[in-house]
Amino acid sequence: MSEPTGGSLEPHKFFLDRFSLDDNALEDTIGNAIARKADFADLYFEFRSSESFSLEEGIVKKANKNISQGAGVRVVAEDKFGCAHTDEVTVDTLRLATETARAIADSGGSKSGVAVRSAAPTHDLYSLGQHPLDVDLHDKIDLLSKIDTFARRYDPRITNVMAGLGVEQKIVLIVNSSGVVVGDVQPLVRLSISCIAEENGTRQQGTSGGGGRVEFSFLTENDRYLEWVKTAADQALRNLHAIDAPAGNMTVVLGPGWPGVLLHEAVGHGLEGDFNRKKTSAFSGRIGERVASELCTVVDDGTIPNRRGSLNCDDEGTPTGRTVLIENGILRGYLQDQMNARLMGMEATGNGRRESFAHAPMPRMTNTFMLAGESAPEDIVRSVPKGLYAANFGGGQVDITNGKFVFSATEAYLIEDGKVTKPVKGATLIGNGPESLTRISMVGNDLALDEGVGTCGKDGQSVPVGVGLPTVKIDGMTVGGTQA
Repeated sequence: MSEPTGGSLEPHKFFLDRFSLDDNALEDTIGNAIARKADFADLYFEFRSSESFSLEEGIVKKANKNISQGAGVRVVAEDKFGCAHTDEVTVDTLRLATETARAIADSGGSKSGVAVRSAAPTHDLYSLGQHPLDVDLHDKIDLLSKIDTFARRYDPRITNVMAGLGVEQKIVLIVNSSGVVVGDVQPLVRLSISCIAEENGTRQQGTSGGGGRVEFSFLTENDRYLEWVKTAADQALRNLHAIDAPAGNMTVVLGPGWPGVLLHEAVGHGLEGDFNRKKTSAFSGRIGERVASELCTVVDDGTIPNRRGSLNCDDEGTPTGRTVLIENGILRGYLQDQMNARLMGMEATGNGRRESFAHAPMPRMTNTFMLAGESAPEDIVRSVPKGLYAANFGGGQVDITNGKFVFSATEAYLIEDGKVTKPVKGATLIGNGPESLTRISMVGNDLALDEGVGTCGKDGQSVPVGVGLPTVKIDGMTVGGTQA
């Protein structure tokens, strides 16, 4: 299987040449898919080339290169849909996939005529001078070795370093039953760093990293990767002397940036169209109602240049946009793909996403964050006589139906007499997403987006996303810890 080299790629021509197809074949396939009883159909072609490298115990132990390609066919009839895919793309396999998808959707009928017309994406968010895949292999391995060397020299208590580098180029082409043909070339880079610190039999871990739809040089310019190493190492070292987290109901201050993952999980998923169409979300049927403090405005924006969660178009060919979900505490809308938007009588918002050609699209977030407020971060902390400052999070769980969540803080501190003091370990935040939004009493003027490492899972599919948050104060949240 050959791989396209760097330079300018035109997805429409790329796939037609690669699979020996022409526009007539596309028209015939999509025409067969949009039968008499079908409401919508699309084809999704994908070519993905990726590299991954991992370092542990001072050695680059894995270096992988993967190339995959295929096409998916989807047929939508009312609230039912059928999907089929093939990794051997020919006129015959596309015809078989179309028949299979139609049978699943139970949309029999005669062929409809469709005339395809090529259209360029509305946005141009990640044009790169040099694609990361074109960077020499030795430069990528050398970066991981430098990370290991720097971390171990940073402090002798750092006993192990784990680093992973992922580089990807994905070329996609979407053909739908409206006749629109949209293609995109999507780069992606992600660097993850973990440091293990040990002292007197105690071991702690710190993590950091970053990336986006950027050139490889983004990782190294201005020694950016070294700052991520310091962040991971400092977190591990700090936790060596952390005290056990207190337990109980208390004021919690969330730091800016990555803590927005709590907003993503506890609120963002509940605002996706499919959950609300099925009325399984805590936000179902509540557009126009107050669901948060008037200080809260939450948006999903897939149009921020070079961000990990950004896309020129979603995986249905709809241009991405900036969707206001909550405005000054009032619920304004949901994140929609084509099918759920049509069934709910709403507009698609450019949030139809799929992990690959072998998966069905569904409403998903892109870059989701709360807008900045007017309070200075130091004033927010100063207003808290006793509480918890959560600066970083690890894993968490949320129940979409009621909004209840549990999140573990990987970096947290006590707030005592209006000052951030001792680091604590073992802190978990327990609450209800919609209820927690109503308890936000101060919002900082320091909005920050994460460094570019987020991956979101839903129904077995993973897609890259971004999160963000300013410093916020939440009055009354349950903190799980070990101190009474």
